[in-house]
Amino acid sequence: MDYVHRELIGTASRIAREVVAPRAMEADRGHIFPWDNIRELGKAGMHGIGLSEDKGGSGLGRIYFTSVVKELAKACASTALVYVTNSAVLKALEIGACDEIQKNWLPKLLSGNILGGFAVHEPGCGSNAGAIATQAKKEGDSYIVSGTKFFITSAGEADVYLALVRTDPEKGPNGMSILLIEKDTPGLSFGKPDDKMGLTSTSSREIAFDECRVPAKNLIGNEGEGIQIIGKALVGWGFYGAAAISAGLAVAATDLAVKHVKERTIGGQPIAIHQGVQFMIADMALKAEAIEALLEKCANQADAVPASAGINAFKSKLFASETAVDVANTAIQVMGGHGYCREYVVERMFRDARGITLHFKTSEWLRQDIAKTLTGI
Repeated sequence: MDYVHRELIGTASRIAREVVAPRAMEADRGHIFPWDNIRELGKAGMHGIGLSEDKGGSGLGRIYFTSVVKELAKACASTALVYVTNSAVLKALEIGACDEIQKNWLPKLLSGNILGGFAVHEPGCGSNAGAIATQAKKEGDSYIVSGTKFFITSAGEADVYLALVRTDPEKGPNGMSILLIEKDTPGLSFGKPDDKMGLTSTSSREIAFDECRVPAKNLIGNEGEGIQIIGKALVGWGFYGAAAISAGLAVAATDLAVKHVKERTIGGQPIAIHQGVQFMIADMALKAEAIEALLEKCANQADAVPASAGINAFKSKLFASETAVDVANTAIQVMGGHGYCREYVVERMFRDARGITLHFKTSEWLRQDIAKTLTGI
């Protein structure tokens, strides 16, 4: 680990400990969007870790990015998810946006004073982006956008959305494009906040586009490049962020369980003396470290060989998200009735970990993606 890596982790850990953690329980219960945390990260220059230096970022790789996300997730997975989403938007703009859009939006998004969101999933497509129905019809120097998106992270809070739309319905996946749509665009509206089991501070909502007129210059990349840009930004960076959230939750849940079994006494002895408890602690520790090890390997491989970013993203996201649920569940078992109570952080960690298995892409789709990539079928 080099000096820059250590400094980044130290800064992220300090913000997580001093700023994020003290507010996490209240934010979870009140469904309070973590604006203060996001602005603090902006002040520390943390939003552009993966963005190239000539665009105002740090120009660092995925291993640096995931390390920061992991520290944030230990304190609040909702904050980490909002941060990951904004980071993926930044990457998408770097990849495909014209100079004018980059100069206008990148500095704002890097500051933490505004946020970006992705509008991809729809009621009729779920995790299958290839089945979207939202259309954007070219009309002069504008696109007219109509359709509905749902489960959109930061919806209603973000100032700008990258929407995956069909610009040519006859071309299938090759007819999909991305448009930058501002929050105050006439015809854009938001549904009520989703009352989710976990990740309650992320402001997940439905977004409706009712003949929204969007300037043609807001096209990100070229027409038909939407899926490719989604792949490079969301899969190439967002999935690694999701895996890092799961890693942070697993590590934090393990640490809490270890602390609990040493302090909790029954009959005058700590429950850590019991073999059954020891077995659970050992399994948790191994699983948490396995997540970290696979994520590090996958992130390093993706940076070294960009063509491998997809398969490594699928692997790390799938294993991390499913294993973190198992670790958090075991932590609740270790803590018994205490772990099942909302006063204990581990209860929130379990709910949040379960949510990550559904975000970006479900485990079932990821298994298909891994198998198809390995077999070429």
